[in-house]
Amino acid sequence: MEWYVTLAVILLPLFVLMMMGLPVAFSFLAVNLVGAYLLMGGFAGLEQLVLNTVGSITSFTLIPIALFMIMGEAMFRSGIAIELMDTLDKWFGKLRGRLALMAVGGGVLFSTLTGNSMGSIALLGSSLTPEMEKRGYAKSMSLGPILGSSGLAIMIPPSSLAVVLGVIGDISIGRILIGIIVPGLVMALLYIAYILGRCHLQPHLAPSFDVPPVTLGEKMRATVVNILPLSVIVFSVVGVIFLGIATPSEAAATGAFATLALAALRGRLTGKVFGDTMFSSANISVMVLLIVSGAVTFSQLLAYTGATYGMVDAVLSLDISNEAIVFMMIMLVVFMGMFMGPLPIMLITLPIFIPVVQQFNMDLIWFAALFLVAIETGATSPPFGAALFVMKAVAPKGTTMGEIYRAAVPFIILDLAAILLIFFIPELVTFPVDLMFR
Repeated sequence: MEWYVTLAVILLPLFVLMMMGLPVAFSFLAVNLVGAYLLMGGFAGLEQLVLNTVGSITSFTLIPIALFMIMGEAMFRSGIAIELMDTLDKWFGKLRGRLALMAVGGGVLFSTLTGNSMGSIALLGSSLTPEMEKRGYAKSMSLGPILGSSGLAIMIPPSSLAVVLGVIGDISIGRILIGIIVPGLVMALLYIAYILGRCHLQPHLAPSFDVPPVTLGEKMRATVVNILPLSVIVFSVVGVIFLGIATPSEAAATGAFATLALAALRGRLTGKVFGDTMFSSANISVMVLLIVSGAVTFSQLLAYTGATYGMVDAVLSLDISNEAIVFMMIMLVVFMGMFMGPLPIMLITLPIFIPVVQQFNMDLIWFAALFLVAIETGATSPPFGAALFVMKAVAPKGTTMGEIYRAAVPFIILDLAAILLIFFIPELVTFPVDLMFR
């Protein structure tokens, strides 16, 4: 059987099952079971599938997923995240577009705590959009910054999707987490420049309003109380990796411990908060682990049947540059994000894309950063980007999907600009990694 026929036979049922509404994990499980039986030698193939599945979810490298979830849940449920927003509010003062800038600042801060873009949208949307509506902000300047900045959770460690990418692609998770820091900050700077520029040119989009004066002493006090402890948490995750003190799994453990310790010191770690944090983290982690196990065995099925190697050979035979092929891959990810969630896209494409990039002898960390930005761009892109519907759920009553679509467009363009910057200036990714691992 030709490789492309095998690939179609495997992928088509997968798409059909997901379009029918079957959960992603069970869609992969069904395809893997049938594929292993038919293409890997009957019951012997099923036995190998079971062994591969168990091996994929007992990997030590998956531990950060659950621990990063604990960090985010503890910060949100203890109320510490809201205190961070209050501190930012004191610093921005009467600056035009201050609430939109708070969305970006909050997105950066929450990214260092959660690694979950949907949770960031829910928190920023529910806390900021009512005030923006009250102050007369246009939808483009209230919804857009929240949509854009929430995606920074994918790009600034800790990032759960970066861990998943590392596991599926067999790439160093520590290198990915270090490599995505600068691109994430570049994206935040692009958002800030856009907001400041547009508010200057069109002041009516974000009307200025009087705020109670805050002394420098009050600002510094709030910073020391609410922001400084955050730097300890950030160091406990990113700093220990950068200094070579801990592996990503160990860093995730120190980060989770530091977050819970901070909540306890603030008197916020009640029995209910702790229980809800653990239950919610376990719930999400189990879902992610099931999906990852399905993806790993799916990639092994593709390799066993020769579909992966056939695809690589076909791509290598194309009469276009390697860079053009990689760019088309990234744009395909953006397109798929308009219709699918981030995890299914990663699970379907990475087993095919990674071998191609390896054959091109291109930097996998650079490709991982591009891939994550593309995932974030697709998630905010109409018509069915996942972030758009989370935004609809927390937006003020009466907000239409059309208004959300229009608000997202400028930030989609900025994300595409970030993709181009990373594509043509790979040092944005590779320099910090080389600096650390030289």
